[in-house]
Amino acid sequence: METTLIILKPDAVQRGLMGRIITRFEDKGLQIVGAKVMQISQDLASKHYEDHKGKPFYEGLVNFMTGSPVLALAIRGCGAIAISRNMMGATFGSKADPGTIRGDFGVSNSFNLIHGSDSPEAATRELGLFFGAGEILDWDRSIEGWVYDLSSGTAE
Repeated sequence: METTLIILKPDAVQRGLMGRIITRFEDKGLQIVGAKVMQISQDLASKHYEDHKGKPFYEGLVNFMTGSPVLALAIRGCGAIAISRNMMGATFGSKADPGTIRGDFGVSNSFNLIHGSDSPEAATRELGLFFGAGEILDWDRSIEGWVYDLSSGTAE
């Protein structure tokens, strides 16, 4: 099982899309194991986006992410990182396929609704930035055997 960071960005929060987007992850069978509505500080945004420092869009991105509350989610499941990124769609809403989050809800090339970790290493780093000790829970869902084929003893 993987755990990944998903951030519903300020445009998703301001547009009232949180519930509809969370529903997509739950409908897919992924488990929400942490959630927090928060205002990202300049310091946290700078740490989170440090790989983009020096790029022309960096300052605007930090200002956007700190301009309004976000919803940070820890989402767990078999292949959660790749599944979540596929569900998100292409970075720019204008180019994202219908059926993806960005394809269904976005048209802007600047405001793209959602962030998802792109690798297990990034997920570990990013989850550590947004969640403290005890804020990501391990809990058993009674539906697990209906989401995954567990007949071999491991989730498939």
